[in-house]
Amino acid sequence: MLKGLFFSKIDNAPLLIFRVFFGILIALESFGAIVTGWIKSTLIIPKFTFSFIGFEFLQPLPGPGMYFYFIIMGTLGILIALGYKYRWSIIAFTVLWLGVYLMQKSSYNNHYYLLFLISLMMCFFPANTGLSIDARQNADIRTNVMFSYVKWMIVAQLFIVYTYASVAKLYGDWLDFSVIESMMQSKNGYPIIGPILQQPWVHKTIAVTGIVFDALIVPALLWKPTRKTAFIIAIFFHISNSVIFQIGIFPYLALAFTVFFFDPNTIRSIFFKDKKPRLELGTKTPSSHIFIIMCCSLYILVQIILPVRHHFIEDHVLWTEEGHRLSWRMMLRNRVGKIHFKVVNHTSGKTELVQLKDHLTRKQLRKVAAYPDFIWQFSHYLRQEYRSQGDSISVYAHNSQISINGKPYKPFINPAIDLANEKWDHFKHHDWILPSDLDDQRE
Repeated sequence: MLKGLFFSKIDNAPLLIFRVFFGILIALESFGAIVTGWIKSTLIIPKFTFSFIGFEFLQPLPGPGMYFYFIIMGTLGILIALGYKYRWSIIAFTVLWLGVYLMQKSSYNNHYYLLFLISLMMCFFPANTGLSIDARQNADIRTNVMFSYVKWMIVAQLFIVYTYASVAKLYGDWLDFSVIESMMQSKNGYPIIGPILQQPWVHKTIAVTGIVFDALIVPALLWKPTRKTAFIIAIFFHISNSVIFQIGIFPYLALAFTVFFFDPNTIRSIFFKDKKPRLELGTKTPSSHIFIIMCCSLYILVQIILPVRHHFIEDHVLWTEEGHRLSWRMMLRNRVGKIHFKVVNHTSGKTELVQLKDHLTRKQLRKVAAYPDFIWQFSHYLRQEYRSQGDSISVYAHNSQISINGKPYKPFINPAIDLANEKWDHFKHHDWILPSDLDDQRE
């Protein structure tokens, strides 16, 4: 049964057209980062870049280097869409995207993580066996079929993403609509829709729709009687998200995924000249079938386990943020904070408060005041800066407070702990984060 699920031959039209959409979208993402000034504000202007902890060696290229970096990624996107030197193009893009993803998190987005995961999958999928320059130049790779595990790996990934996103919303501040109200306040200046987004009925609609859509969209697309309706709803849902939250290519990538749910004949009738090709269907197990099953199973297992790790870490993830990333906990909270960093210089005997504006951009200031890993990283950055001048220091978080979802500010970081001498553990709670009182918010 497992072999049949993984290795039945099916029409590859959805994969081929998805490759085209995918290439176009990542090209737009890459070139758009240049045009909108994202590269300049995120990777060039900052004196210090908050990389993922453990990947501090990944730093932005000097001068105009990051512009060339993104031009290369955009060009690779075009090559992927055209299906030219596909394997090398998708592997190169995946490596470059992973690099830029890990070298900064001030603009962290769950969708950037999903883009990496899909790029990684596409490195192994036969997405250039048709509708590509590669297939035109090499008749040996041409085929109209693919193994069924390609489709089901994409479907499984989407099911995991949407299901965890739905479950994560089942907590107090989402269910009483207060988090929606808090997020919509920053949208009040939008033309026409800004005042509408402040209405209570809109907050209720967004909250309920978010839970129901995420929970049901994949099953609804899989079931033929509800497929067209689900697709129409998905268009409205994702376009609305694009307008309201301005989250780049993700809404359109999410719509591109729907090609895997429609009948391949429908896809071919819309996008292909060859409407009804002769397909060699049936089951033919490749010699590496055990390896493929093991790799796919391990990947899915990791994707299932990783998002629940916060349940095994002390205190509440909404407060500590420990285990929040890579967990599909999307648009769940609005965090703001305030903090001063007190430096005790053991060499000179002086104590001073750091002028954060001398080191960080406005976006980074918002992050370093509200997120513990940013606070820890900046403390270690200060230690390195002073050490380069021959000074030994301790760093303390002075008057650290945060507000979550518009609630009153509460003390966040223990002011008596020298953060410059603390170690970071990705899978354990850090005691210098003060205890929360969010027990009623448990999911």
